[in-house]
Amino acid sequence: MTAQENGTATAGTETLRERLLASLVTARARTTLLTSCVEDPDLTAQHSPLMSPLVWDLAHIGNQEELWLLRNVGGREAMRPEIDGLYDAFEHPRSARPSLPLLPPEEARKYAAEVRGRALDLLEGADFEGGTRLTEAGFAFGMIAQHEQQHDETMLITHQLRTGPAALTAPAHEPVPPYTGPAEVRVPGGPFTMGTSTEPWALDNERPAHVREVAPYWIDTVPVSNGAYQAFIADGGYDTERWWTPEGWAHVRANSLKAPLYWRRDGDQWLRRRFGVTEVVPPEEPVLHVCWYEADAYARWAGRRLPTEAEWEKSARHDPVTGRSTRYPWGDAEPGPEHANLGQRHLSPAPVGSYPAGQSPLGVRQLIGDVWEWTSSDLAPYPGFAAFPYREYSEAFFGPEYKIMRGGSFAVDAVACRGTFRNWDYPIRRQIFAGFRTARSESA
Repeated sequence: MTAQENGTATAGTETLRERLLASLVTARARTTLLTSCVEDPDLTAQHSPLMSPLVWDLAHIGNQEELWLLRNVGGREAMRPEIDGLYDAFEHPRSARPSLPLLPPEEARKYAAEVRGRALDLLEGADFEGGTRLTEAGFAFGMIAQHEQQHDETMLITHQLRTGPAALTAPAHEPVPPYTGPAEVRVPGGPFTMGTSTEPWALDNERPAHVREVAPYWIDTVPVSNGAYQAFIADGGYDTERWWTPEGWAHVRANSLKAPLYWRRDGDQWLRRRFGVTEVVPPEEPVLHVCWYEADAYARWAGRRLPTEAEWEKSARHDPVTGRSTRYPWGDAEPGPEHANLGQRHLSPAPVGSYPAGQSPLGVRQLIGDVWEWTSSDLAPYPGFAAFPYREYSEAFFGPEYKIMRGGSFAVDAVACRGTFRNWDYPIRRQIFAGFRTARSESA
């Protein structure tokens, strides 16, 4: 290697190191906000059996960072091996975690801070080229930044579930004119490249890149709005069995569902509770806090269907001019504030039709950010899938029990959101920041 080549490699390594540092620092600042805006009793309480106490998430973040960065990458001895089992997400269900001898808030903060200090020391001298697969391109550090941001989204869900006065604030969205563009976009049939083999921090379920063939279809230009969903409710959508799958209808009946979670009727208007504030449901925002069964029923009522996961990704990544799949709908550049509503910058989705700079080459908007979008697909491995770095991240969830969501939400940070990123949950889940858009086959 020449001196010039070595200088280029060094510059690239330092740029990667700076990016990793920024991602870790950004995640920790958000974790600190989410765990310092309420008093300790709110950190140790379980606000819903669906969620862990906030203090569990805080120490779990530190424990995973210690496990993967300090022990696996750095070869260090365990700092507190006696707590590993307490923060193993597979060992204890969320509903049982309040009964565990968890670290109290101040001790959890100190533990996570001490782990972070040692991890940053490790980052300073990490070799991203000649080490292991964990260190190649900084994967383990990127994985930990993503993991923390994923738990930050989980903690934000817990904040939405908690009752009491508002603890979080964020700026309102800039006013945008009502969306008056086309209701749907035609996506041509044919092959496209799905998944990735080159995205350095992509997780195992996003890999490998492979060719998918899809028939031509039409997809909503924007996510389904609250106003559109209210029309479904007003037309008796929750009381009409033919719109629902048998499982969905049983779920609606058993749980007396009449509207999205956090909505309630007040005279002739719908109100919602959002992070401790009660407000009129804004008709221009994407509908939020609906389960897969509700999304599927709406689509049937509208004479449409949910897109498959492959259709969603082709809508988001396929450039019909070049034939290639881009990293994001707008191209390969990292997300900026002009592209998408990400990172808890706001505490709600942006009005439908926002972020025209973030639309795909086909003209589909808001595919990244705002709301996770339910698809019709079950979670399944791609051809050639290989679990890494542990099978419990993805492989343990493969099967028909889980439905795929794509695109991210306003609660997702850019480090944990890209055109190939896959999320999943049970079809009954409503506390997550999920909405949807619909599609139809060209022959329909």
